[in-house]
Amino acid sequence: MADHLGISMPTLDDWIRRGCPVVERGGRGKAWSFNSAEVREWRDDDIRAQASGAINSSMEELKKRKLAAETEQAELDLSRDRNELVPVEQYQRALIKAFGEVRAGLRNVVPGRAVRRLIGEADETRFKEVLLEEIDHALAALADMDLIHEEDLTETEEDEEAKGGQ
Repeated sequence: MADHLGISMPTLDDWIRRGCPVVERGGRGKAWSFNSAEVREWRDDDIRAQASGAINSSMEELKKRKLAAETEQAELDLSRDRNELVPVEQYQRALIKAFGEVRAGLRNVVPGRAVRRLIGEADETRFKEVLLEEIDHALAALADMDLIHEEDLTETEEDEEAKGGQ
């Protein structure tokens, strides 16, 4: 059959593992038997399935994928139980709040401090120097702050209701 199809024996073996039809299995000096029309039809279906992303899997491959998925789920559950995971929605809310604090800090601190230092100045270079110093000062102060608080990462009633409705 491999010669008839112009493929290698390992390729034919792989096809058989993936579901290529066999009329009679061989072994110990007995040749395998195939219906070439069924093999060609299976191969055409297999090519279409691969092109559409719906690849036919052997039972062994499916078992491996299932085991891998179960293992990944168990690891996620363990991480959640250890409080090592935070739902994306909660993290997004915490980041929005943190960036709001950064924005407020820059807008409230920099202009007031910079104006006091720049009254009477006319040199553009001095303006830039003072503004950069004040921005750096505000960013350093913000870096020392805890912008994301533990309570920002805890589930709200809305989060629990959203999960229950899904």
